[in-house]
Amino acid sequence: MPRLVCIVLVMLLVSGCSPPDSETAAAVAETDTETQPTASIIDNQSQPGTIVIAADPWCPHNCEAGADHEGYMVDIAREILVESGFTVKYINLSWARALQMTREGRLDAVVGAFRTDAPDFVFPDTPQGHSSIALFTHPDNNWTYSGLESLEDQQLLVINGYSYTRELDRYIEQNRGDRERVWIISGPSPLDRAIELLEQDRTDIFVEDEYVMAWWAMSAGKSVNPPRAAGLIDDTDVFVAFSPARKDAKELARLLSEGTRQRIDNGRLQEILETYGLSLRTETR
Repeated sequence: MPRLVCIVLVMLLVSGCSPPDSETAAAVAETDTETQPTASIIDNQSQPGTIVIAADPWCPHNCEAGADHEGYMVDIAREILVESGFTVKYINLSWARALQMTREGRLDAVVGAFRTDAPDFVFPDTPQGHSSIALFTHPDNNWTYSGLESLEDQQLLVINGYSYTRELDRYIEQNRGDRERVWIISGPSPLDRAIELLEQDRTDIFVEDEYVMAWWAMSAGKSVNPPRAAGLIDDTDVFVAFSPARKDAKELARLLSEGTRQRIDNGRLQEILETYGLSLRTETR
């Protein structure tokens, strides 16, 4: 079904969080933050009409669970699904674990998904957001992306379970056994860890969404010298995607798609975006 709209976001405002001190701390954080929610996740899902959505923080698309602003995509999904009679719970897990548990039917949906993240999931026809994937380096590094061949002598830092683009995903898969080419990190808040590794010159290049990196840089303040943008890879739509294990996944996706289009048309989506300092431009396809 042809998409009616494409959402393009422009960064204006931000908020942030503190990076872990070491790789050990990052591993401990992942264990501590994910063990406790798991039991309650299963309990919540057993409640009729409750939809549990999960992801690692990826602000402004989806932010820290329980914060005053949980991310514009979470806000959109919650408003639409609550209007249809559901209760929506949003939690933070590492992306790889969120995908696994949703695929198994232990969670109901993930937020911030590309179609290439989980092709077997059920996606709305209309995207809830938009992502521009780029490469970033240490501020003093003058390297510039000019295609996959330019990665030849660089170490690429990526997040476990993330999809970036089909081309880059193939490169990562082909070189995932070679730490000199591809370094895969994980955890519930991997962005801070990735930026720390760039700052310490322990890796060469990090792949990230431009809006997410701008959000982080502005939240960190003027005293921080942010990573340098080294080239755009691609633009893609971003979705709340539902578990293929849910019998009503297609219906939920339809509700979300129609609700998103309705909010684009009546201006409500722009109101939600403005609470994150974002703006909306729609284009017919």
